Amino acid sequence: MVEASYGVGARPSRLVMTTLGTVLGIASLVVTIGFAQTAAGQISNQFDAVSATQIMIAPASTRNSSGAERATGRLPWDAPERVDRLAGVERAGLVADVDVAGQAVTSVPVNDPSAAQTLSPAVIAASSGLLAAVRGQVVTGRFFDAGHDERGDRVAVLGERAADTLGINRVDSQPSIFIGEVSYTVIGIIDGVERRANLLDAVIVPLNTARVQFGLTAPAELHVQIEVGAGTLVSRQAPIALDPSAPENFTVQAPAAASSLQDNIQADINIVFLTLGILALLAGGLGIANVTLLSVMERVGEIGLRRALGATRRDIARQFIVESAVIGLLGGLIGSALGVFAVVAVSLLQGWTPILDPFVAIGAALLGTVVGLAAGAYPAMRASNIEPITALRGGT
Repeated sequence: MVEASYGVGARPSRLVMTTLGTVLGIASLVVTIGFAQTAAGQISNQFDAVSATQIMIAPASTRNSSGAERATGRLPWDAPERVDRLAGVERAGLVADVDVAGQAVTSVPVNDPSAAQTLSPAVIAASSGLLAAVRGQVVTGRFFDAGHDERGDRVAVLGERAADTLGINRVDSQPSIFIGEVSYTVIGIIDGVERRANLLDAVIVPLNTARVQFGLTAPAELHVQIEVGAGTLVSRQAPIALDPSAPENFTVQAPAAASSLQDNIQADINIVFLTLGILALLAGGLGIANVTLLSVMERVGEIGLRRALGATRRDIARQFIVESAVIGLLGGLIGSALGVFAVVAVSLLQGWTPILDPFVAIGAALLGTVVGLAAGAYPAMRASNIEPITALRGGT
């Protein structure tokens, strides 16, 4: 160990150059694994942003003898208020498709038989809390509130694509649309809906308005926004809150524990980054082997002198192996530290959450020693096979 330590420190410039290869290799490995884990975390967050915080509840259905589906239950009109009391629920809203009996939805009350027929936007009824529950945003104006719903006001909110179809892009002049011959005041336009995207192509009216004007009999779906991790609890308690006597009359679509697509993407990213890291590490190991072999060739006279003074082949081999291991350990420690710093720095600059298993950083530092041992094996064997008399004469 003493002789090896002298050998390592005898040529500082060579030590720096030899260690640099290991530093780059280990740092590359830590950075690639760290970025793979961080990228996987970002992908997971993107998947979970919507899927892990949304629950959809609908009446259960069964098929009759003719094969047609028939609902076995009904969502209560006050369903949002019932589930709001549950732990983990943030927002809830009801929604239902409205049958307008073939009436046209237009922005002008003119019925021109000679005009070309256009497809009217769908009409959807919703409670006042639906927009927040599906993570929608108001582009202009406002969404209707509970007062509009209770009074059955003839107001409407347009999805952005429906607004384009009807030629409405502002609401400050209180524009109206017509469902058949009945006018509805447009009070807002929405966009950015992350759940129930068909709202962007629809005319949205309050639930009670749809009950009065179109005879809506029951809501179709209850959308619930929950806290991350509350899916299991809410999906079990919500049917009971909606109907304690018959919770089996409702079906709950809760967030899955994991997404196969998400797992596949993460696995692919891990393979790519890990492959790059291994290649970088191999380059560092070859650098150690090359420099160690050159060191053996330059120190032939020293090796011959040690053999003449009584050093065995095993002593010479161990000396060079220990030198390579020390160089690998130094490179591993420095490279691991630099890799961790790079992952944290880049993540903070990008606004990401840095993710890196601490065992990766520790293992990478120890891996440097292993690489050093492997890289020094052949040069050590080469050095141990040099005959004393040949070495003293300056031969190889």
